[in-house]
Amino acid sequence: MAVDMRAMESLLAFWAEAGVDACYEAAPVDRTAASRTLPRRAGARPAVVRDPAAPTSTALAPEPPVGALEALQAAREAVDLAALGLAIAAFDGCPLKFAGARQAVTWRGPADGPVMAIGEAPGAEEDAAGAPFVGRAGKLLDKMLAAAGLDGRVLITNTVFWRPPGNRDPTLAEQLACAPFLQRAIALVRPRVLLLVGGAAAKSVLGQSTGILSLRGRWFEWRSDDQEVQAPAMPTLHPAFLLRQPAAKKLAWSDLLTLAERLDRPERPS
Repeated sequence: MAVDMRAMESLLAFWAEAGVDACYEAAPVDRTAASRTLPRRAGARPAVVRDPAAPTSTALAPEPPVGALEALQAAREAVDLAALGLAIAAFDGCPLKFAGARQAVTWRGPADGPVMAIGEAPGAEEDAAGAPFVGRAGKLLDKMLAAAGLDGRVLITNTVFWRPPGNRDPTLAEQLACAPFLQRAIALVRPRVLLLVGGAAAKSVLGQSTGILSLRGRWFEWRSDDQEVQAPAMPTLHPAFLLRQPAAKKLAWSDLLTLAERLDRPERPS
């Protein structure tokens, strides 16, 4: 039977965006074989079952990336977005800068935008242009923002500022290296809401491990590491995912309408 590779790639992309990042077996397993095995004889020793309440080992928290203090100091010294952009371009603590990227890609949009949209990383077209979300996915994002009444009201950036090789997702270490600059950008812009575009961005900014299909459309409260800045944040689907799965556009559209409604909701009197 012939395999439709485009359909297969689309399905794999769907599960990756949903948060599935590993398979359990390296080769197919006949699960029906279990039903053909002989029943356990009487008196046989039962298998040991772990108590769910028992403590389990957990992964160690990631170590601060090399240059973390340098990034934090440089970010704090930036008094506006222009200065922050120069500090990012001069920063050598993110390994992506030396992995084939042409230049730092920071942001585009109004410096006082009430919405800050945060994606995962620049791609090839963004790396060439020096601006985020300028390819097919970016054009779709712009159209959706405009249709939701958000045109000219959104500053767009990413969790990292250099293109990962092969347009792969940025690693946690790479995102941590850039985090002080992202947090400083949020502090300078003071957006009323954050739009987290895609699973990699939502997981990084919110510190979540849940897949984007579970996170999208929900409100979270984001706080900076120093607790001085906070903003409501909504994850949504990445436009690159929507290009592969057009049926999911209605979900992202619902997210944008919810965000726009909250943004334009009259302030309650104090």
